[in-house]
Amino acid sequence: MIKETIGTGRTVEAAIADGAAQLGVESSRLQYEIIEAPKKGFLGFGEAPAKVRVFFEIGTEQTAIDYVNNIMNAMHIKGVTNDVSRELNSEGGKIIKLKGEEAGVLIGHHGETLDALQYLSNLAINNKIEQSGESCEKITLDIEGYRARREETLKNLAKRTAEKVKKYRKNITLEPMTPYERRIIHSTLQGNSKVMTASIGTDDNRRVVVHYVPKKEEKKTSENTTENTTEE
Repeated sequence: MIKETIGTGRTVEAAIADGAAQLGVESSRLQYEIIEAPKKGFLGFGEAPAKVRVFFEIGTEQTAIDYVNNIMNAMHIKGVTNDVSRELNSEGGKIIKLKGEEAGVLIGHHGETLDALQYLSNLAINNKIEQSGESCEKITLDIEGYRARREETLKNLAKRTAEKVKKYRKNITLEPMTPYERRIIHSTLQGNSKVMTASIGTDDNRRVVVHYVPKKEEKKTSENTTENTTEE
């Protein structure tokens, strides 16, 4: 399915940008056809803007984009564009990147709002393709590079926590985290023979515990892969 609109502007580039703004996507995602080239005119007479048809093919990710756009419209959030990244997430699904000054409100505390929005967007996709019997990989939502920054923060937290555990020889329990965040902690410390990680708690209160491993158990720990590193 193709989604399209007509963009106008003093130049072809400006007309494409106008079309991108109407569709709420990055210009780089669009294809275009020039309907009318711009005319300069003379002394203010006969000048005419460029007119282009801009369009792009809609995939299942567009259902998520439309869902997010509806949420933003209801919240009166403006000036936010989206772009479908060329890279894929860890599950082989599309990554939708939102950009704009007002987009930050959709992140929430430690990404809680963003995670909820991502979950609901995937539900919207599943509901739409359920009758067709098609399959679709889970999409990922990101806002202004938040997920990369959060991942780096969690990796640093894991390393600092491991150092404290080794120094004080005492287990440390981290704050509640999402499954995605817990996986980052587990994978970061997976090769560290001096500590071991495990998840405890239920639902929203599930968190990671970093355990101290005595020297006599280090070899045994390094040789075994526990369920902790395969976070749900």
